[in-house]
Amino acid sequence: MSKKVHVVPHMHWDREWYFTTEESRILLVNNMEEIMDMLENNPNYPNYVLDGQTAILEDYFAAKPENKERVKKLAKEGRLIIGPWYTQTDEMVVGGESITRNLLYGLKDCEEFGDAMMIGYLPDSFGQSAQMPQILNGFGINRSIFWRGVSERMGTDKTEFYWEGEGDSKVLTQLFPLGYAIGKYLPSNMDDLKKRMDKYFPVLDKGATTENIILPNGHDQMPVQKNIFEILEKLKELYPERDFFLSRYEKVFEELEKEKNLPTLRGEFLDGKYMRVHRSIFSTRMDIKAANTRIENKITNILEPLASLAYSLGFEYHSGLIELIWKEIMKNHAHDSIGCCCSDKVHKEIMNRFFLAEEKVDRLIDFYMRVIVDAMSKEIALDKLTAFNLLPYEREAVVKGEIITKMKNFNLVSDDGEEYDFQVINKEVVDAGLIDRQIVHYGNYDPFVRYTIELKDVIPSMGYKTYLIKGAEGVINSEEGKKTDKIENKYFNITVNENGSLNILHKDTNTLYENVLLIEDGADDGDEYDFSPLEDDFIVKSDLVKCNYNISTYENSSEIAINYTLDVPKDLDSRKNKKIDGSMDISIIVKVDNCSPYLNVKMDIDNRAKDHRVRAYIPTGIKSNFSFSDNQFGVIKRDVYDSAMDVWEEENWDERPDSIYPMLSFVTLKNEERGMAVLTNSTREYEIIGEDYDTIAITLFRGVSFLGKEEMYRRPGRPSGIKLETPDSQMLGKVSLDFGIYPYVSREDKVSRVAKEYLTPVYTYNKMPHNAMKLNSVDFEVPYNYSLLKEENDNVTLSVLKKAENKKGLVLRYFNGTASEKKVHFSIKGSKFKKVNLKEDILEDIEDFSKVNCSKNKVDNIYFELV
Repeated sequence: MSKKVHVVPHMHWDREWYFTTEESRILLVNNMEEIMDMLENNPNYPNYVLDGQTAILEDYFAAKPENKERVKKLAKEGRLIIGPWYTQTDEMVVGGESITRNLLYGLKDCEEFGDAMMIGYLPDSFGQSAQMPQILNGFGINRSIFWRGVSERMGTDKTEFYWEGEGDSKVLTQLFPLGYAIGKYLPSNMDDLKKRMDKYFPVLDKGATTENIILPNGHDQMPVQKNIFEILEKLKELYPERDFFLSRYEKVFEELEKEKNLPTLRGEFLDGKYMRVHRSIFSTRMDIKAANTRIENKITNILEPLASLAYSLGFEYHSGLIELIWKEIMKNHAHDSIGCCCSDKVHKEIMNRFFLAEEKVDRLIDFYMRVIVDAMSKEIALDKLTAFNLLPYEREAVVKGEIITKMKNFNLVSDDGEEYDFQVINKEVVDAGLIDRQIVHYGNYDPFVRYTIELKDVIPSMGYKTYLIKGAEGVINSEEGKKTDKIENKYFNITVNENGSLNILHKDTNTLYENVLLIEDGADDGDEYDFSPLEDDFIVKSDLVKCNYNISTYENSSEIAINYTLDVPKDLDSRKNKKIDGSMDISIIVKVDNCSPYLNVKMDIDNRAKDHRVRAYIPTGIKSNFSFSDNQFGVIKRDVYDSAMDVWEEENWDERPDSIYPMLSFVTLKNEERGMAVLTNSTREYEIIGEDYDTIAITLFRGVSFLGKEEMYRRPGRPSGIKLETPDSQMLGKVSLDFGIYPYVSREDKVSRVAKEYLTPVYTYNKMPHNAMKLNSVDFEVPYNYSLLKEENDNVTLSVLKKAENKKGLVLRYFNGTASEKKVHFSIKGSKFKKVNLKEDILEDIEDFSKVNCSKNKVDNIYFELV
């Protein structure tokens, strides 16, 4: 029996859920006053945990800035416990950079007020990523608290253990076996209090490794329990053999650290035996999930390295603007928000934040490209097209750009007069007022022409190349793509089947992949947390549809446009009766260029049916026991069939452990000779299916009508969350997905790098002598062509290049997504290199960059200052 009961006052603060942020803020303003009064007026009330996230303070000070000094005093005294996160992040569908910035900005916020709670405190995340120990250690955090995802099959039935990550990363973990709310609203009635504690103490005692257990005294949006001293006296009377006292989580960890033989666990935790982890929540409200994926990738793959490039040339790095963007999307990264298990009005708020964040990202990207190109010499030509390659290696690419000009014809030339071949693939008139309204103001209404062009060229590593635009004789016209019945280049031979699926011959492995992108439509009798089919489901596939398609081939690229209608049941009643009375219009654009070893797929679905899940099949012919997908800063290997499926009902699991899993940028099946990967810039959910587990099924979307439902086929019992109608989650209307298809030779082991390349397209900027909004010129010039750094080998994957938060240099972050330790070598125009952690604290000098190694699934950070 555990004799010491640490009663920890806290609140769990979902900024939004079935209620809105503004409703939550009203309660927060009220509750904070009561919390501060309790701390200020009761010296025996030692501390209060503010849910481990500083966004609470941000929300509070927006309404009550006059209380900032009160909060600061309590925080500095260690009585109001704040941080370390900015928001309570999800761990499964949020990228590594997002989780890193969540801690970075959370800890930064804490600096103004006092010491942060140095615990990886995520008490309600829907599963735990295998990379969290490494991320937490990167910020000097060696302790962790969570609730969901662990069962005995991970290696222990104890609730205190060491959780090991990659390399030597490790955190001492305190599990909440019954959640964070068992001490909510502790009743003053002795019988009720005893009834509750008698139910909880056996579980807490069984899992404890010391005499210490935690009774967390709080709940969602719960106000401070004012009669807690009375409750403590009654607990002591009921259980005289136990010592009850107000405490904090750190006190428990101090006791655990004295133990010498605690169990050690590894890997991710996604078991729903004792607590639901919602393994299929990764596809709820796909419009929101896809927006998050797209924006995360734009920030880390385009904006931040582009800003670093500009900074290296002498421009300001707008850290403040970039932090605002991160915080905008991190407000959406809380487990309920990005899980999309919220009310419809909250989902509107979430989507609006993503709209604002993406607008900020896009405009800042445009700004940085503009200031760089504006600062180039104007002596040779005013009009320019500049291509930006934000990968750390030279890149042969098909550059696609738009040139807006009044020229009837033009050439593209280098600064030393070399002329480039290019192809105009589209031409359209643009109103002059959209280019510069001052032109129209002075009476010049002549329109401009927008030319879409393509050319193949080599772009410098982490840099740019500029093409000068010079007028020429004659008139230039766009060229229509050649109509063909197949696509063929050095990588592929692709044909379209009558039903709209693809046959892809991969030339390097001489493998034919047939019926790629066949669509599956099945019932979804689930809710916003979990997919649940009908027990006797009626599956509809696109194998019998008749599609219309066109293939257009240009000099350096090809495009397939496929359209068809898939007839499906309109709702659950129709599906139960096997009645086809609804439909979806499906439009697929497949783009292939002559420099990329993958296919770009854009799929638009006009959905007119309810209560269903739609997936796309990528058959591989690779009989598999395991899948490989990426998590934060690495790759994770998973069984294609979870063995717990054989015992979950007998063992009374809270939810069925279907092998539906998250990915961040790719999932792949492979054998010794070949592999097939799906790269994604939208959906992050997959399942491996088929008799031989040889087909990757990626979820395109799910349509459901309730936040939570009870007694589901795959999740018996109570509703998750609350039973609330959410008609917008039926996903009626247009659903858009972007993903890639990448067959490869297995020995290459570069799926992680290719996924990065897929997510880092070459961006172009067209400089013309007109701009709707003016900028003054800078007092320096930049070169026409430039490279900041270069990777000398091709062993690791760049995560991001960014300016350090509190130093004048840049941070280069990379990870090893291969199966073995790799050499790392970057040539950088910088001074001495220093190794830093994720918090960007300097750890050590690096004497010789060419001798640096990076182990499997390890993330490393290099700091350097510009010469």
